[in-house]
Amino acid sequence: MRVDLEKDREFMLPASTAFIALSFLAAVTLAWLPWRGMGLVLRPDFVGLVLLYWCTHKPHRVGIGMAWVLGILVDVADASLFGQHALAYTVLAFGGLVLNRRVQMFNLREQSLHVFALLLASYVVYALVHWQVRGFVAWEYFIGVATSAALWIPLTHLLQALRHKRRDPNEL
Repeated sequence: MRVDLEKDREFMLPASTAFIALSFLAAVTLAWLPWRGMGLVLRPDFVGLVLLYWCTHKPHRVGIGMAWVLGILVDVADASLFGQHALAYTVLAFGGLVLNRRVQMFNLREQSLHVFALLLASYVVYALVHWQVRGFVAWEYFIGVATSAALWIPLTHLLQALRHKRRDPNEL
């Protein structure tokens, strides 16, 4: 019973617009890093993870429009087809918004499986657009789905820790 109360309290924690924007800025900055070789193949989708976190935890604040804007920024950063990431992130945000209560019913390990499925759907959309434009699919990039889902637990802990109000050290 105590665990359920903690989940309910966490859901009600405030999140300022500035904090949400800073988390997206950090994710886009990580996406803009110059990844090469095996690091590029294993690179998690930082923007997708942060977007999915906010869509499941604050669905009334972050939605499909934000996903589209973030996707356009990542398209510019990756020099990929304009709108390719935007479409994939829109699908991801839609899944996160529709399944937000379902995802929160589970513990973080079980949430990782839901996150894996949602990210996989997003990557499939990205790969289909890539296939239509370039005629092939780079299958090794699907490994990024697994690394992204593995980062769900640390990312959730990090964002929740940053959202908690700090106690006054002089308070008893």
